[in-house]
Amino acid sequence: MSEETERAGLRLNALLAEAGLAALDGGLTRRFEAYLGLLLRWNARVNLTAVRDAEGILSRHFVESIACARALPDGIVTLLDFGSGAGFPGIPIALCRPEMTVTLAESQGKKAAFLQEAVRVLGGSAVVQSRRAELLTHQFDCVTLRAVDRMEGAIAAASRLVGPEGWLAPMTTRGDLEKLKVAAGAGFGWQEPVRMPGGEDRILSLGKRTISLPA
Repeated sequence: MSEETERAGLRLNALLAEAGLAALDGGLTRRFEAYLGLLLRWNARVNLTAVRDAEGILSRHFVESIACARALPDGIVTLLDFGSGAGFPGIPIALCRPEMTVTLAESQGKKAAFLQEAVRVLGGSAVVQSRRAELLTHQFDCVTLRAVDRMEGAIAAASRLVGPEGWLAPMTTRGDLEKLKVAAGAGFGWQEPVRMPGGEDRILSLGKRTISLPA
């Protein structure tokens, strides 16, 4: 592990403190350091994320994803990260919430290959589906989405993958929230959004399924 990556663990905990969030313990910090190292190496040859420097990944991706993991309700056993990309927020959720079995759905082959390597190196209960999330046929206790292309269409597809009394959990902005609620359909009751670090406009919205889909 490089000196830069080792320093990153200290920086990540400092950023969490600035956001009013508890620090990671030593073992979890080392796993996030390993995740950062993988991202930096792969990003040098594969376009995983537009944010390519360690500080940006820590502040824009890791902190927000950790905040999301901690804000998700208790009782979730299965979670789908819809269009996982480089693994945000799915991998941080899998690391921070080991009681959940996390499925990372990513149809782009190179990104799916990265996710497979990350799961192998980091361990945990995450699994990778290298296919479009819309093609999955089983339902989950929770479905998360972050920075997905054509978000309204993705929300409509994701809503069908939420099981009875499950949660739809898009990471979005206050300005986009109402149109995403419309796209999700009438079967959800929405809680007050949870503000995410990195700007007043960034939120995690939690919709609980109140009306089951027809069989």
